[in-house]
Amino acid sequence: MSKQRYPEEFKAEAVKQITERGHKVADVSARLGVSQHSLYQWIKAQRVPTGYRQAQVSQTDELRRLKAELKRVTEERDILKKAAAYFAKQSG
Repeated sequence: MSKQRYPEEFKAEAVKQITERGHKVADVSARLGVSQHSLYQWIKAQRVPTGYRQAQVSQTDELRRLKAELKRVTEERDILKKAAAYFAKQSG
């Protein structure tokens, strides 16, 4: 199951429809094709001060980048291990 990533502007507009325009969460959910759970999470996140929220987003982006780098480096290490074992076997 892959998670759909929505732009921050989309999330902000969806939250505005609920908090400022008075639309029901269920209606916005059905109209936008977003789960009610996601909308409630976005509403909760909007209550966090902007500076703190931006720090959280940047930390999340950094964590995602580091995980991708770790995966790549681990794959490189595994390839090098196999190559070392292969050449050791050839010369021995």
